[in-house]
Amino acid sequence: MDFDNLINRRGTHSQKWDMMTARYDVPEDTGLPMWVADMDFRPPECVREALREMCDHGVFGYFGDDRAYREAICWWMKERHFWQLEPEAIFTAHGLVNGTALCVQTWTQPGEGVVLFTPVYHAFARVIRAAGRRVAECPLVREDGRYVMDFDAYDDLMQGDERMVILCSPHNPGGRVWDEEELQALARFAERHDLIVVSDEIHHDLVMPGQHHTVMANAAPEIMDRLVMMTATTKTFNIAGAHVGNVILPDPELHGQFAKTVAALGISPNSFGIHMATAAYTPEGAAWVDALVKYLDGNRKVFDEAVNAIPGLRSMPLEATYLAWVDFEGTGMTAQEFIGRVEGRAQIAANHGETFGSGGETFLRFNLGTPRALVKEAAERLQQAFDDLQ
Repeated sequence: MDFDNLINRRGTHSQKWDMMTARYDVPEDTGLPMWVADMDFRPPECVREALREMCDHGVFGYFGDDRAYREAICWWMKERHFWQLEPEAIFTAHGLVNGTALCVQTWTQPGEGVVLFTPVYHAFARVIRAAGRRVAECPLVREDGRYVMDFDAYDDLMQGDERMVILCSPHNPGGRVWDEEELQALARFAERHDLIVVSDEIHHDLVMPGQHHTVMANAAPEIMDRLVMMTATTKTFNIAGAHVGNVILPDPELHGQFAKTVAALGISPNSFGIHMATAAYTPEGAAWVDALVKYLDGNRKVFDEAVNAIPGLRSMPLEATYLAWVDFEGTGMTAQEFIGRVEGRAQIAANHGETFGSGGETFLRFNLGTPRALVKEAAERLQQAFDDLQ
């Protein structure tokens, strides 16, 4: 669990490291990539050992008999999230962006609306628009420095053609851990407007000390007939390249509808991802996650202390995820100006806030899932890039 180990990822076909120059014009030799949401840590030994065993065997055929995989998911959800589910409820998707796309295809038609609470993970809107559906933005409200949902306002924004709402829980990029009261209010909103609820909980294991994530299925069991749960090992264990995720549908009717979409598209699982996920959802994997969260919490503290000391900058309190959401509005600069300083002077590649939808225009998202030495270096670079404000 040596999270301080600096692993050279340059030249390894890493999107995060090898594509930052093409995407942000940040020099590949001196730039710091803090954009794509994968970490610079090796997964736990149990995951790497599962891959070694596959390679030692040397035959890579079609995957079959996924009982151990399903049982591992059920064990993890019960032990870590107090959620009891049946193995038969689980579908395997090629990651949760793919899972989102499958949900959009299953329960909406071209031209219909899909509700997003913005700013929010940019891939949602990309998938919705690519499918010819309308993104129905419901802007989050900043209250005491963090995001909250305003369902009275959202009721007035509905046009009547909305069929689905996608919840990011915990929230990316704002790092909110929604409480049970908020989740129940969302459930009532969905019932009022007859919406399918897709709860993307990919970050639910990466919750900061003192915070508690509530699974949507536990918070509002009364909407099980309209609830789609999505979880994955990929963010938790830094195995995003495995492209494996879970779409969990306890309701028989929803389950049958989704099964038709999966069958029509000829989807079958990636054996490498299945083996990795099965190995991750174990007591050894759990111990690794506990150590990871403590380390990420330390990174958060280092980064926030430095960034919040820069006049005009404010990092939103991070309750979950490893993604810092920094507001530059107080500088009085345009987006072009503050992005120019971050990418040009600091040579840091960070996600542009506008890509997350309404409300993100004055923000940048920084990935803190990297050795602390690089977090400290990034903080120092930002302080130097805005030294005239101090």
